[in-house]
Amino acid sequence: MSGVVIYLPQGAAGAGGEPRGDAVTLRLGPGEVARFGRGSATSPVELRLDDEAISRLAGEIRVTDDHWQLSNLSTTQSYLVENPEGAGEYLRVPPRRAGAPIPFEFSRVVLPTRRNTTVAFQVFAPDHVYLDPDGLGDQWGSRTVTAYSLDETALYFLVLVALCEPRLRDESPVAVPTTPEIVERLKSHPACGRLTARAVSSHIDYLADEKMRISTPTDYGPRREARRNGKRETIVGLVLRFGLVREEHLALLPPRPGTGAHERETVR
Repeated sequence: MSGVVIYLPQGAAGAGGEPRGDAVTLRLGPGEVARFGRGSATSPVELRLDDEAISRLAGEIRVTDDHWQLSNLSTTQSYLVENPEGAGEYLRVPPRRAGAPIPFEFSRVVLPTRRNTTVAFQVFAPDHVYLDPDGLGDQWGSRTVTAYSLDETALYFLVLVALCEPRLRDESPVAVPTTPEIVERLKSHPACGRLTARAVSSHIDYLADEKMRISTPTDYGPRREARRNGKRETIVGLVLRFGLVREEHLALLPPRPGTGAHERETVR
Protein backbone atom coordinates (compact mmCIF):
# COMPACT_ATOMS: atom_id res chain seq x y z
CA MET A 1 0.00 0.00 0.00
CA SER A 2 1.49 3.36 -1.03
CA GLY A 3 -0.15 5.14 1.91
CA VAL A 4 -3.37 6.78 3.07
CA VAL A 5 -5.09 10.13 2.66
CA ILE A 6 -6.66 11.74 5.75
CA TYR A 7 -9.30 14.41 5.19
CA LEU A 8 -10.74 16.69 7.87
CA PRO A 9 -13.76 18.57 6.44
CA GLN A 10 -14.06 22.34 6.56
CA GLY A 11 -15.48 23.61 9.82
CA ALA A 12 -14.42 20.57 11.84
CA ALA A 13 -11.07 21.79 13.17
CA GLY A 14 -7.65 23.15 12.38
CA ALA A 15 -4.28 21.50 11.95
CA GLY A 16 -1.01 22.60 13.51
CA GLY A 17 -1.19 26.37 13.67
CA GLU A 18 -3.86 26.78 11.02
CA PRO A 19 -7.05 28.68 11.81
CA ARG A 20 -9.93 26.61 13.04
CA GLY A 21 -12.41 25.76 10.31
CA ASP A 22 -10.06 25.08 7.39
CA ALA A 23 -10.29 21.75 5.62
CA VAL A 24 -7.14 19.65 6.11
CA THR A 25 -5.70 16.93 3.88
CA LEU A 26 -2.74 14.80 5.00
CA ARG A 27 -0.91 12.15 2.99
CA LEU A 28 0.96 9.46 4.92
CA GLY A 29 3.27 6.79 3.55
CA PRO A 30 4.17 3.43 5.16
CA GLY A 31 5.74 3.95 8.57
CA GLU A 32 4.40 7.49 9.01
CA VAL A 33 2.16 8.59 11.88
CA ALA A 34 -0.45 11.34 12.29
CA ARG A 35 -1.67 12.31 15.78
CA PHE A 36 -5.07 13.85 16.45
CA GLY A 37 -6.69 15.67 19.37
CA ARG A 38 -7.06 19.19 20.77
CA GLY A 39 -3.30 19.59 20.91
CA SER A 40 -1.12 21.84 23.07
CA ALA A 41 2.39 23.26 23.19
CA THR A 42 3.60 20.05 24.82
CA SER A 43 1.34 17.70 22.80
CA PRO A 44 1.46 18.84 19.15
CA VAL A 45 -0.95 17.12 16.74
CA GLU A 46 -1.27 16.95 12.97
CA LEU A 47 -5.09 16.97 13.12
CA ARG A 48 -6.50 19.49 15.59
CA LEU A 49 -10.02 18.68 16.81
CA ASP A 50 -11.34 21.65 18.77
CA ASP A 51 -13.82 20.26 21.28
CA GLU A 52 -13.44 20.29 25.06
CA ALA A 53 -14.52 16.63 25.30
CA ILE A 54 -11.58 15.48 23.15
CA SER A 55 -8.22 14.79 24.80
CA ARG A 56 -5.18 16.93 24.06
CA LEU A 57 -3.62 13.83 22.51
CA ALA A 58 -6.61 11.68 21.60
CA GLY A 59 -5.06 9.11 19.28
CA GLU A 60 -2.86 8.38 16.33
CA ILE A 61 -2.99 6.80 12.89
CA ARG A 62 -0.06 4.67 11.75
CA VAL A 63 0.38 3.42 8.20
CA THR A 64 1.91 -0.02 7.57
CA ASP A 65 2.80 -1.76 4.32
CA ASP A 66 -0.70 -3.14 3.66
CA HIS A 67 -3.16 -1.42 6.06
CA TRP A 68 -3.43 1.33 8.65
CA GLN A 69 -3.85 1.20 12.41
CA LEU A 70 -5.72 3.37 14.90
CA SER A 71 -4.59 3.87 18.49
CA ASN A 72 -7.08 5.30 20.99
CA LEU A 73 -5.09 7.21 23.62
CA SER A 74 -8.15 8.30 25.57
CA THR A 75 -8.65 6.75 29.01
CA THR A 76 -12.45 7.06 28.95
CA GLN A 77 -13.89 7.40 25.42
CA SER A 78 -14.38 4.78 22.72
CA TYR A 79 -14.01 5.80 19.07
CA LEU A 80 -15.94 4.49 16.08
CA VAL A 81 -14.51 3.67 12.67
CA GLU A 82 -17.39 3.55 10.19
CA ASN A 83 -17.44 2.12 6.68
CA PRO A 84 -19.57 4.70 4.80
CA GLU A 85 -20.25 2.17 2.04
CA GLY A 86 -20.84 -0.84 4.29
CA ALA A 87 -24.55 -0.51 5.16
CA GLY A 88 -23.88 0.42 8.79
CA GLU A 89 -20.65 -1.59 9.21
CA TYR A 90 -18.32 -0.17 11.87
CA LEU A 91 -15.59 -0.98 14.38
CA ARG A 92 -15.47 0.24 17.99
CA VAL A 93 -11.99 1.04 19.26
CA PRO A 94 -12.03 1.03 23.10
CA PRO A 95 -9.99 3.33 25.36
CA ARG A 96 -6.22 2.67 25.42
CA ARG A 97 -6.44 0.25 22.48
CA ALA A 98 -3.18 0.46 20.57
CA GLY A 99 -2.69 -0.36 16.91
CA ALA A 100 -6.20 -1.57 16.00
CA PRO A 101 -5.99 -2.69 12.33
CA ILE A 102 -8.61 -1.06 10.07
CA PRO A 103 -9.75 -3.12 7.04
CA PHE A 104 -11.95 -0.57 5.24
CA GLU A 105 -10.86 1.22 2.08
CA PHE A 106 -13.02 4.23 3.03
CA SER A 107 -13.29 5.00 6.75
CA ARG A 108 -14.87 7.68 8.91
CA VAL A 109 -13.28 8.06 12.36
CA VAL A 110 -15.90 9.41 14.77
CA LEU A 111 -15.20 10.90 18.21
CA PRO A 112 -17.94 11.73 20.75
CA THR A 113 -18.42 15.30 21.96
CA ARG A 114 -20.67 17.12 24.43
CA ARG A 115 -22.52 18.79 21.58
CA ASN A 116 -25.41 17.40 19.55
CA THR A 117 -22.97 16.46 16.79
CA THR A 118 -19.84 14.35 16.68
CA VAL A 119 -16.39 15.21 15.34
CA ALA A 120 -15.23 13.06 12.44
CA PHE A 121 -12.53 12.82 9.80
CA GLN A 122 -12.10 10.48 6.85
CA VAL A 123 -9.29 8.09 5.96
CA PHE A 124 -8.84 6.77 2.43
CA ALA A 125 -6.61 3.75 1.81
CA PRO A 126 -6.47 3.62 -1.99
CA ASP A 127 -3.90 0.91 -2.56
CA HIS A 128 -4.95 -2.26 -0.80
CA VAL A 129 -2.70 -5.15 -1.81
CA TYR A 130 -4.23 -8.13 -3.64
CA LEU A 131 -2.68 -11.49 -4.39
CA ASP A 132 -1.17 -12.06 -7.81
CA PRO A 133 -3.88 -13.99 -9.70
CA ASP A 134 -1.20 -16.12 -11.37
CA GLY A 135 -0.15 -17.67 -8.09
CA LEU A 136 -0.27 -17.45 -4.31
CA GLY A 137 3.41 -16.78 -3.90
CA ASP A 138 6.58 -15.79 -5.68
CA GLN A 139 9.72 -17.58 -4.63
CA TRP A 140 11.91 -15.49 -6.95
CA GLY A 141 11.41 -12.02 -5.55
CA SER A 142 8.96 -9.45 -4.29
CA ARG A 143 5.21 -9.91 -4.63
CA THR A 144 3.24 -8.56 -7.57
CA VAL A 145 0.76 -5.80 -6.74
CA THR A 146 -2.22 -4.52 -8.70
CA ALA A 147 -1.45 -1.49 -10.90
CA TYR A 148 -4.99 -0.07 -10.50
CA SER A 149 -6.63 -1.28 -7.30
CA LEU A 150 -10.40 -0.92 -7.77
CA ASP A 151 -13.11 -2.27 -5.47
CA GLU A 152 -16.09 -3.18 -7.63
CA THR A 153 -18.41 -3.05 -4.60
CA ALA A 154 -17.50 0.57 -3.76
CA LEU A 155 -19.60 3.57 -4.62
CA TYR A 156 -16.76 5.20 -6.54
CA PHE A 157 -16.78 2.20 -8.92
CA LEU A 158 -20.49 2.74 -9.57
CA VAL A 159 -19.73 6.36 -10.45
CA LEU A 160 -16.95 5.11 -12.73
CA VAL A 161 -19.30 2.73 -14.55
CA ALA A 162 -21.80 5.57 -15.04
CA LEU A 163 -19.00 7.70 -16.50
CA CYS A 164 -18.12 4.93 -18.98
CA GLU A 165 -21.69 3.91 -19.84
CA PRO A 166 -22.18 5.97 -23.04
CA ARG A 167 -19.00 4.63 -24.61
CA LEU A 168 -19.69 1.07 -23.49
CA ARG A 169 -23.09 1.31 -25.18
CA ASP A 170 -21.56 2.91 -28.32
CA GLU A 171 -23.84 5.91 -27.90
CA SER A 172 -21.13 8.52 -28.26
CA PRO A 173 -17.43 8.36 -29.10
CA VAL A 174 -16.71 11.63 -27.29
CA ALA A 175 -19.26 12.68 -24.68
CA VAL A 176 -18.65 11.88 -21.01
CA PRO A 177 -21.55 12.41 -18.55
CA THR A 178 -21.53 15.55 -16.43
CA THR A 179 -21.88 15.49 -12.65
CA PRO A 180 -25.64 16.30 -12.69
CA GLU A 181 -26.16 13.58 -15.30
CA ILE A 182 -24.43 11.01 -13.09
CA VAL A 183 -26.54 12.05 -10.08
CA GLU A 184 -29.68 11.64 -12.20
CA ARG A 185 -28.49 8.32 -13.64
CA LEU A 186 -27.79 6.77 -10.23
CA LYS A 187 -30.60 8.25 -8.14
CA SER A 188 -32.77 5.11 -8.39
CA HIS A 189 -29.95 2.86 -7.14
CA PRO A 190 -30.54 1.72 -3.51
CA ALA A 191 -27.14 3.06 -2.40
CA CYS A 192 -27.48 6.43 -4.17
CA GLY A 193 -30.71 7.91 -2.87
CA ARG A 194 -28.78 10.71 -1.11
CA LEU A 195 -25.96 11.02 -3.63
CA THR A 196 -25.12 14.68 -4.25
CA ALA A 197 -23.23 16.47 -6.99
CA ARG A 198 -20.48 17.31 -4.51
CA ALA A 199 -20.13 13.63 -3.56
CA VAL A 200 -19.88 12.62 -7.24
CA SER A 201 -17.17 15.23 -7.83
CA SER A 202 -15.28 13.91 -4.78
CA HIS A 203 -15.44 10.36 -6.11
CA ILE A 204 -14.15 11.50 -9.51
CA ASP A 205 -11.28 13.40 -7.86
CA TYR A 206 -10.49 10.33 -5.75
CA LEU A 207 -10.42 8.12 -8.86
CA ALA A 208 -8.18 10.55 -10.73
CA ASP A 209 -5.78 11.43 -7.91
CA GLU A 210 -5.52 8.21 -5.92
CA LYS A 211 -6.68 5.30 -8.08
CA MET A 212 -5.62 6.27 -11.60
CA ARG A 213 -2.88 8.68 -10.44
CA ILE A 214 -3.75 11.18 -13.17
CA SER A 215 -1.88 14.47 -12.90
CA THR A 216 -4.02 17.51 -13.68
CA PRO A 217 -3.01 21.13 -12.91
CA THR A 218 -5.10 23.15 -10.50
CA ASP A 219 -6.99 25.90 -12.27
CA TYR A 220 -9.42 28.37 -10.70
CA GLY A 221 -9.78 30.54 -13.81
CA PRO A 222 -12.18 30.41 -16.76
CA ARG A 223 -10.64 27.11 -18.00
CA ARG A 224 -11.50 25.28 -14.76
CA GLU A 225 -14.58 23.54 -16.20
CA ALA A 226 -12.65 22.48 -19.30
CA ARG A 227 -10.00 20.89 -17.09
CA ARG A 228 -12.67 19.05 -15.12
CA ASN A 229 -14.07 17.63 -18.35
CA GLY A 230 -10.56 16.69 -19.42
CA LYS A 231 -10.06 14.78 -16.17
CA ARG A 232 -13.26 12.79 -16.74
CA GLU A 233 -12.30 11.98 -20.32
CA THR A 234 -8.83 10.88 -19.23
CA ILE A 235 -10.29 8.57 -16.57
CA VAL A 236 -12.74 7.01 -19.02
CA GLY A 237 -10.10 6.55 -21.71
CA LEU A 238 -7.67 4.91 -19.28
CA VAL A 239 -10.08 2.43 -17.68
CA LEU A 240 -11.58 1.40 -21.02
CA ARG A 241 -8.16 0.88 -22.64
CA PHE A 242 -7.08 -1.41 -19.82
CA GLY A 243 -10.47 -3.15 -19.53
CA LEU A 244 -11.00 -2.08 -15.92
CA VAL A 245 -14.65 -1.32 -16.70
CA ARG A 246 -16.33 -3.68 -19.15
CA GLU A 247 -19.75 -4.22 -20.68
CA GLU A 248 -20.79 -6.69 -17.98
CA HIS A 249 -20.32 -3.97 -15.34
CA LEU A 250 -23.32 -2.12 -16.81
CA ALA A 251 -25.47 -4.59 -14.86
CA LEU A 252 -24.42 -2.73 -11.69
CA LEU A 253 -26.35 0.36 -12.82
CA PRO A 254 -30.09 0.78 -12.27
CA PRO A 255 -32.27 0.26 -15.37
CA ARG A 256 -32.49 3.28 -17.63
CA PRO A 257 -35.94 4.88 -17.92
CA GLY A 258 -38.02 3.05 -20.51
CA THR A 259 -35.74 0.00 -20.74
CA GLY A 260 -36.49 -2.13 -17.68
CA ALA A 261 -34.90 -5.47 -16.93
CA HIS A 262 -34.64 -6.64 -20.56
CA GLU A 263 -31.70 -4.36 -21.31
CA ARG A 264 -29.88 -5.44 -18.18
CA GLU A 265 -30.15 -9.03 -19.23
CA THR A 266 -28.88 -8.11 -22.68
CA VAL A 267 -25.61 -6.64 -21.37
CA ARG A 268 -24.79 -9.54 -19.09
